[in-house]
Amino acid sequence: MKAVGLFQYLPIDNQESLLDLQIDKPHPGPRDLLVSVKAIAVNPVDTKVRAPKGEPVTETTPKILGWDAAGEVAAVGSEVEHYKVGDRVFYAGDITRPGCNSEYQLIDERIVGTMPRTQDFQAAAALPLTSLTAWEALFERLGISPTGEDAGKSLLIIGGAGGVGSIAIQLARKLGKLNVIATASRTKSSMWVKQMGARHVVNHRNPIDGELKDIGIDAVDFILCLNNTDQHFPAMANAIKPQGKICTIVENTAPLEIDLLKSKSATFVWEFMFTRSMFQTDDMIRQQEILNRIAELIDQENLITTVGDTIEPINAANLRLAHQQLEAGRTIGKIVLAGWK
Repeated sequence: MKAVGLFQYLPIDNQESLLDLQIDKPHPGPRDLLVSVKAIAVNPVDTKVRAPKGEPVTETTPKILGWDAAGEVAAVGSEVEHYKVGDRVFYAGDITRPGCNSEYQLIDERIVGTMPRTQDFQAAAALPLTSLTAWEALFERLGISPTGEDAGKSLLIIGGAGGVGSIAIQLARKLGKLNVIATASRTKSSMWVKQMGARHVVNHRNPIDGELKDIGIDAVDFILCLNNTDQHFPAMANAIKPQGKICTIVENTAPLEIDLLKSKSATFVWEFMFTRSMFQTDDMIRQQEILNRIAELIDQENLITTVGDTIEPINAANLRLAHQQLEAGRTIGKIVLAGWK
């Protein structure tokens, strides 16, 4: 089967960084679905896994990236309970297994959702990783009520125009009933976050606590950081209310001054979408439930997909282009690739 993968971890401008390959079609284990992949989306995690590792590393078997996909079930394992051949599904996947940049992929059914009925494969592929990350961050890590009990409270989303921010704004407004302030630094991205539902927009190129004060907001109840934890941590510590909560998905590169949160008894928590699959937690099936809920919200027109750009077909050249766009840090919404030729 066709696939795109790597043997060496190289800068994206190197033609060997992502290669067109032919590999064997895998066979499902007991809980696995074999999915015929129709469309994929690209995320920052793809570029981070692909990037050089310092000392040269050469894989003896190809490393297949990709953690956002939509497709059709082609075969099922002996213990699969929730899906059958022909079902249309979408999922983010498991970072410890081969990714979705291949014509067929094995995926544990517990982290797979039924595709929205009203969407095509391209639109569905843009949703899983960002939806799962946003849902877990907002409703599980920050503890915001998904049924509106926290209505009127304030949420600051740092990096609102990207994939996670785009869906998090919608979930926070539609389900949480929150007052959402999003950050953006360009006219186009500012317009995008307002379209997603942000009530206020501030510029993350400036100290964010100062930006908030300029629009009459002294502090916020919740902060979701999707951009540069190191840079924004002091401003987040200043901007969070006493007993407020901060969640970030971006790893720090230097020690954080966590003691800045002590006097406020503020919570600081991480969100990593792959935790459940990586550690095979007892509640792995929660991701299936979240994805099915996202599909319902899409079909009910309470949420919209966040496709920013679509590229055809799926091949190494186009994936290198998508990685370049992500690394430039100026994408709006999600980059989707569709079709194998």
